[in-house]
Amino acid sequence: MSNDVNQDQVREQAREIIHGNKGRKNSRQFALWMGALVIGAILGWMGIPALNQLFDFIATVFTRLFQFIAIPTIALAVITTLSALGAKKETGRIFAHAVTYTLLTTICAAAIGLALYLWIAPGNLPMDLINQGTAAVPQKLEKVTYYDHFLSVIPNNILQPFLSGNVLSVMLIAAAVGLALAFMPKTENRDVLLKGIQGLQEVLFTLIRALLWILPVGILAFAAQLSAQIEAGVIVGAIGKYTLVVLAGNLIQFFIVIPLFLAARGMNPLYVFRKMAPAVAVALFTKSSAGTLPVTLASAERNLKVHTQVSRFVLPICTTINMNGCAAFILVTSLFLMQNGGMELTLGEMIAWLFVAVLAAVGNAGVPMGCYFLTLSLMSSVGAPIGIMGIILPIYTIIDMIETAENVWSDSAVCAMTDHDLADELDKEDHAKAALEA
Repeated sequence: MSNDVNQDQVREQAREIIHGNKGRKNSRQFALWMGALVIGAILGWMGIPALNQLFDFIATVFTRLFQFIAIPTIALAVITTLSALGAKKETGRIFAHAVTYTLLTTICAAAIGLALYLWIAPGNLPMDLINQGTAAVPQKLEKVTYYDHFLSVIPNNILQPFLSGNVLSVMLIAAAVGLALAFMPKTENRDVLLKGIQGLQEVLFTLIRALLWILPVGILAFAAQLSAQIEAGVIVGAIGKYTLVVLAGNLIQFFIVIPLFLAARGMNPLYVFRKMAPAVAVALFTKSSAGTLPVTLASAERNLKVHTQVSRFVLPICTTINMNGCAAFILVTSLFLMQNGGMELTLGEMIAWLFVAVLAAVGNAGVPMGCYFLTLSLMSSVGAPIGIMGIILPIYTIIDMIETAENVWSDSAVCAMTDHDLADELDKEDHAKAALEA
């Protein structure tokens, strides 16, 4: 009996040592990333042409690497999760929690944007300035309707969505394949196919770990690139009050609303943020929540210790539908354009547009400038002066960065809250599965 007790104590001490070592490793890793961020910002601000060219090249390489690994990560994560959980009741509960938190946070983001818009009350722009902005609007997208946007999601070719990076189409294909594997007869062919898919997923996660290992170089380059753009005056000339509404709404959602959601569920927002900081930092610079997904998954599973059943199901879905920053941008920008177009909007109509913005954000793909193009399509269909979108375009770089970081932070919070809510049930399932295997 005493030997068993001693063995248990030894195992517990070993576990504490392992977790302590991991905690120290994560702290060093976080410090390294923050150091790369500061050094990159300083080097970019110095304005040395040769260095800036090098940083642009490195940033482009990392962006391509993220894009290369993101789409297959989304597809395989959804397929393997649904194939394993499709016939189980846990799937429905995970999905219900994820969608509930997504809708609540997204509606809050849009509501904050509406409240700030009414309070700050941006004025109208001169007509000649709007006419000048028309030249900067992408002409092909000017005539795209909102129906066209939804039609583009429906795939007519199994390869094209993967080649073009159409995240929503890839999600549809992956969900269909995953559910088909879940409910098809349990044959030998199915088992072989599943093992092959799971093997591919293991290969992807090995590549993700390698990418995380060299990520400080990418953060250094991204920070230098942004700093050089600011120093060169690319991100200046904002439309004053409009920009203030958009950015203030995003920052309130990021620093106040999402932490309040976590605190309400009994979680420490600072702890969750520190563990998910690598994903938020990558999102800030890549401006793509889909491209950031590999880092978000790795951070949730390695740092936050989220159940893989939750992370690999919730995060790919949230990457597509959980767009807090996008909802606020669509609503505020739509109101601003319609106001400049002379359209009278009552408070009831503004609230109706709030829900339109939420639904539009849910249907948006997590790609760079996705919110901008979606808003442009939506406003062109209602006859608003889309020349303002050309005026907004030069400042959208900084807006897109903050929106994407907010979206990924919200994805992380939704994943953490879902895991927290279902932890006991998932632990019981893991123990039962381990007992059966034993």
